[in-house]
Amino acid sequence: MAKVLERVKSELKELEKMLPEGTKIDIFYDRTVLVNLATHTVKKALFEATILIFVVLLLMLGNLASAFSVALILPFALLMSFIAMEYFGLTANLMSLGGLAIAIGMLVDSAVVMVEHITAELGNPKHKREYKLTIIKHATIEMAPSIVTGVLIIIIVFMPLLTLEGLEGKLFAPVALSIVFALFSSLILSLTLIPVLSSFILKKRPDKESWLVKILIRGYKPMLKFALRFSKIIVLIVLLLFGYSIYLASKTGKTFMPTMDEGNIIIGIEMIPSISLEESRELNLKVQKKLLKDVPEIEEIVARTGSDELGLDPMGLNDTDTFLVLKPKEEWREPSKEFVIEKIRESLDEMVGIEFSFTQPIEMRVSEMLTGVRGDLAIDIFGTDNKKLEEIAQQIKAILEKTKGSEDVYKKANEGVEYFELKFNKKALGYYGVTEEDINRFLNSMVSGVSIGVIQEGMRRIALVIKGDTTIQNSLDKIAELYYPLNNQESVALSKLVTFKKSSGPVQIEHENGYRKTVVQSNVEGRDLVGFVDEVKRRVEEEVKLPAGYYLSYGGEFENQQRASARLALIVPIALFLIFMILYISFGSLIQATVVFMNVPMALIGGFIGLYYSGEYISVPASVGFIALLGIAMLNGVVMVNYFNYLIERGMSVQKAIFEGAVKRLRPVLMTALIASFGLVPLLFATGPGSEIQRPLAIVVISGLVSSTILTLFILPILYGWSVKDEN
Repeated sequence: MAKVLERVKSELKELEKMLPEGTKIDIFYDRTVLVNLATHTVKKALFEATILIFVVLLLMLGNLASAFSVALILPFALLMSFIAMEYFGLTANLMSLGGLAIAIGMLVDSAVVMVEHITAELGNPKHKREYKLTIIKHATIEMAPSIVTGVLIIIIVFMPLLTLEGLEGKLFAPVALSIVFALFSSLILSLTLIPVLSSFILKKRPDKESWLVKILIRGYKPMLKFALRFSKIIVLIVLLLFGYSIYLASKTGKTFMPTMDEGNIIIGIEMIPSISLEESRELNLKVQKKLLKDVPEIEEIVARTGSDELGLDPMGLNDTDTFLVLKPKEEWREPSKEFVIEKIRESLDEMVGIEFSFTQPIEMRVSEMLTGVRGDLAIDIFGTDNKKLEEIAQQIKAILEKTKGSEDVYKKANEGVEYFELKFNKKALGYYGVTEEDINRFLNSMVSGVSIGVIQEGMRRIALVIKGDTTIQNSLDKIAELYYPLNNQESVALSKLVTFKKSSGPVQIEHENGYRKTVVQSNVEGRDLVGFVDEVKRRVEEEVKLPAGYYLSYGGEFENQQRASARLALIVPIALFLIFMILYISFGSLIQATVVFMNVPMALIGGFIGLYYSGEYISVPASVGFIALLGIAMLNGVVMVNYFNYLIERGMSVQKAIFEGAVKRLRPVLMTALIASFGLVPLLFATGPGSEIQRPLAIVVISGLVSSTILTLFILPILYGWSVKDEN
């Protein structure tokens, strides 16, 4: 898009040269600014995440060579991802780069497991007489199944995002694709490049834990012994925690998606339907002068009244979109957009004869395109009688205004337009030999005009139109004074042939599904969308009695949320079933597959608790966070159980294998969790445009990894011990 906009600007400069003297083209809204800010937010997060990941690698591996060999996967995996994105026509936008920011921690996971195992095998005294390349080859082959299974699970976990429809599909399909590209690249590199680099960088020497890992192991061993000894109590505590997290989840609000701050404000202003264009212009100028005076944060205002000539815009002729160009934030009284909107609201509340609501350029267009309205909630009222529809709409509007969290409640004024009614005098028409069609043609030529030809002036073609005087077009009295020319060269007063009457009626009559309809809409502030809608539904059912043949439909952002939730509720269980089947095929044991699958509820504990106490809502981005979380948690379980099986196959007793294996896998499990968490920390604290969408995701993954990692290190050994008999 940035390239297209640059070309448009270039063409505008050329056009400006051809304009009359004193005329210039002034760009008041440039989306390039938003695109650059949003992508900068994600690029900054990617860079910071890379630094944090390398620091974690260095601290946990305690070896610069090992940390460097693992970190090298990042640039190569990202490059391969960009190649795949280019091949499949995916642009580097906020969502696709956000996908890479989410995946950056996971990219290192497979390399961590591989390098950690290679390092351990190179330092194993049993391989003292073997060549380094042989040791690396065998170590790679041993870890390949675990890595392939783990990465494949994470890829499948993200597949549901590709099935989303509507706006959520457009937004999160690039996220899923960029993550899949990145993970597939990391899988290939961890099985090929990482072993090759390890052969050059790593040396045959004893594998020594870093000082940090030694401290962690020293603390982990007694805690693990305690957990294995009092396993039933520990499992009971975890079950209680899971129950508590489910309770918190039921108390957590639900919404479609956090609103992205585009940095611009649009005020939708509606005036009385019967207002003339001249009166509308004067009223809009008063509004703009008042805003510029009362709100110093506004630099300039550009307004547009009415709909386009084609009539495709849903705006009425009494509607105005007022674009506010704001000064840099450094010049604001308070660096808060909410503060500016509140000051604008205070100023406009003093104006009489207008209704207003707030939106943003992209948000406005997307809402109009998908639902035809601009609110978080749109209540469509269907019926047969316009007056009854208006009556019901006013009742619902009053309910919305009294409901906590409602903001900018808006009911389109649909009554009060002046109509000119013409009733034909059929006796008079018959007497003078004039048809209704003749009168229609005459009035059309007098009011609208009739094209009779084209005047050519050089390259310009000007339509030649015959029409009545301009005073006729807006005056019923002037039209009634006209005379209609008869075929016998005489004329008759038009008032003899037609009876003229003024009346008032609706601005427009909307139809949908064979019914007339009207709409009441509202934004939601300070509470979750689903909870707000549930309360509104309950109050409407109690207070509004709908006549037979009338019904309501709830849409807007709420409609998007319901569609996304329904789709995820269908697809996610299917993806989890596929993951379970992969685990079963990988382990060849239904019990072991179930043990690893227990990481799902253990991960949900932290995710739900983190969302509730952070004040965020369950939304589509949060759902994406849960999806990412389940994949990472499952990978940790696969690595640990595979190592337990590996030790038992080498002849170690089950209890010893569980204890030694858990201690030995402490470092890779912690590294996987820490790297994934630290990879998302920059998104958690980011403040630029787009950070609002990524923050719920980061909260879910980070808090979920805390619970799943702690519980994996204690619950998984317990469950494995319960499920496997000691055959030695």
